[in-house]
Amino acid sequence: MAPRKKSGSIVDQIRGEASSVETKVNRGAKPAMKFPIRSLQNVKYDPKKGFFEMRGRKKERTLTVNTVKTFAQTLRMMSLSKELVETDDIATKREAYYVSKNWEEARFKEQPESDTVMDDVEALFGVNREQLGFIPEEKGGDVAGQLVVIDNDPSTGRPLRIDCTKFGSGAYSIPISVEQLKFETKAKFILVIETAGMFQRLVKHSYWKSANCILISMGGVPTRACRRFIRRLSDDKRIPVYVFVDGDPYGISNIYRTLKVGSGSAAHLNEFFCVPKARFLGITPQDIVDYELPTHPMKEVDIKRAKDALKNDPFFLHHKAWQTAVRQLLKMGVRAEQQALAKHGLNYVIEEYLPNKLANTKAFLP
Repeated sequence: MAPRKKSGSIVDQIRGEASSVETKVNRGAKPAMKFPIRSLQNVKYDPKKGFFEMRGRKKERTLTVNTVKTFAQTLRMMSLSKELVETDDIATKREAYYVSKNWEEARFKEQPESDTVMDDVEALFGVNREQLGFIPEEKGGDVAGQLVVIDNDPSTGRPLRIDCTKFGSGAYSIPISVEQLKFETKAKFILVIETAGMFQRLVKHSYWKSANCILISMGGVPTRACRRFIRRLSDDKRIPVYVFVDGDPYGISNIYRTLKVGSGSAAHLNEFFCVPKARFLGITPQDIVDYELPTHPMKEVDIKRAKDALKNDPFFLHHKAWQTAVRQLLKMGVRAEQQALAKHGLNYVIEEYLPNKLANTKAFLP
């Protein structure tokens, strides 16, 4: 289960931290707050646990002339969170940024500044931002196929059954919070897909029906809600998760790795927002060769991302199979999209590629 703390506990934590700052100020001492360092350099990977964990290094933010603005912004963000929790309200990350326009000299110039401070507050208290009252702008992902989601009717509180086979050409949208959901399914596996276009093709041709599976569109790097949904569904129903992304360093080291083991920036929560059982279906570097896929030259950012993964990412450093695959991609100097399979026909992915790959899941990359 995801970390659950009563609203009183979160409010008490905020009050405690603020009180500590106040006490030091009243004594004429410099107040300070310690935040976990959110980066790959401060995480470790234990394959038995299956996710990135914090190593414990922290950064100390002390009130000085140079840090007074950031210090004030952090306290104001904590105050906003306290208000949201106490009133059982929510604010999107964008709304929180605009609220700061009332903070005079402590206001944020751009949203990335407020997002960073929000992430620091989240890490400071060891909870997820939704528990602090902050929600993302983006939706969680789309779902189609052999699955019934049981939610609660917000007006009556009664169970609400949502059949994901009954959306026609559309799909069920994963909500921001998924902890209350229950599932019914007889599907054999979950197929998680990077692009909305590929997801729509599989939905259009009811691939979920012939393959007896559940299709989930990530729409790029998966949101926390999407990752948590997949994790809960996989764990509850004990069904495998196969991931289908573009054959490039971004699809591999950002999208897939984030889904499977989490990220450095959210290591304090990765245990609950990753899917350790996920396996990589494709597009693999070897797929590019075997299926003679059209490619694009790697950009400088692709090369840097691949080299960084080999040098600094604990997940890739642990798995030799992935080191070999990434080196193969670098040697080839190319990248391939999911849609490149259309070279062999628009529905080649349904008729040939997926059946061929799924016939040998033991060969999937870890």
